[in-house]
Amino acid sequence: MSGAALPPADSFEAIVGQGVRARADGHDLLVGNRRLMGASRVAIDADAETQIAAFEAQGKTVVIVATDGALAGAIAVADTLKENAAEAIDDLRAQGVEVVILTGDNERTAAAIGTELGVARVIANVLPEDKAMEVQRLRDVGAVVAMVGDGVNDAPALATADIGIAIGSGSDVAKETGGIVLVKDDLRDVVTGIRLSRATMRKIHQNLFGPSAITAPRFPSLRWGC
Repeated sequence: MSGAALPPADSFEAIVGQGVRARADGHDLLVGNRRLMGASRVAIDADAETQIAAFEAQGKTVVIVATDGALAGAIAVADTLKENAAEAIDDLRAQGVEVVILTGDNERTAAAIGTELGVARVIANVLPEDKAMEVQRLRDVGAVVAMVGDGVNDAPALATADIGIAIGSGSDVAKETGGIVLVKDDLRDVVTGIRLSRATMRKIHQNLFGPSAITAPRFPSLRWGC
């Protein structure tokens, strides 16, 4: 409501991966996701659940609001996909790169975004501290992982990945952690970076093992991997 006066909060607590808890004007307030409502024993009736599910199926993130332990309403927030995201993903697949969406959003919202981008593998409902664990699991099965992120919560996963790629408009922590920073905030630069790295590796191979390279016996302990 435009011009509405908001009472000051007497207390405020941010709950990582769930939302916030506050007390204002004599009322206990909760604003967050289903996980927060479940932990706080806030009941979501059938009509509200139907509406929330409909929003999530549209790829919207639903923020649930409760007052004094009772459901008060819900706010649907539509995340705008980054420009050229779909094009970048198509280019990555064309290069043989498997794309995985790793998100804290619920399964319905994440699946809708995955469908829009044409990404089949979606890992949803991941708490911030668990993102790094999911990246490590991918590495444990033999995958070489590049993590692209922009938030404070992405920093551990960026550090865990074989290569962390931070979005230039993201948080300072993400940019300090990432091995590559996309200055132009264009996801197509992820594709460019992979192409450049592969071209560099090919040139190194040519220089080491090509006709003009120093012969192998000079380097009896040389091992090469990528």
